[in-house]
Amino acid sequence: MTDGSADFHARVGEPLPKGLPVATKEMVIEALKTVQDPELMLDVWSLGLIYDVDIHDDGDVFIRMTLTAPTCPIAGEMPGMVAAAVAGVNGVGIVDVSLVWDPPWTLDRLSEELKLVLGI
Repeated sequence: MTDGSADFHARVGEPLPKGLPVATKEMVIEALKTVQDPELMLDVWSLGLIYDVDIHDDGDVFIRMTLTAPTCPIAGEMPGMVAAAVAGVNGVGIVDVSLVWDPPWTLDRLSEELKLVLGI
């Protein structure tokens, strides 16, 4: 919780052994696309719920994410779901996910592909 605004937090994984290649951002994004918002049945990446993905040289990954609304009933579960998915990527060490509400999520955060599908 680096910025003080995180209400929910998850940390999973183990340090990546030295000498192993570190995962790319593209690999992490593919893992994020496997995590669906259970109410909307759309993935967290396409929904624009992921604000930051920071991959360190040691393979540790730090993610800031949000949800569509602070009253979301699965708010306490989503950081853990995201952390578990990313921790399964080869080349990832510890995954630290913080759920934040600032800035608030808006429809502008949807991926271009999803905007086309939804007609937005």
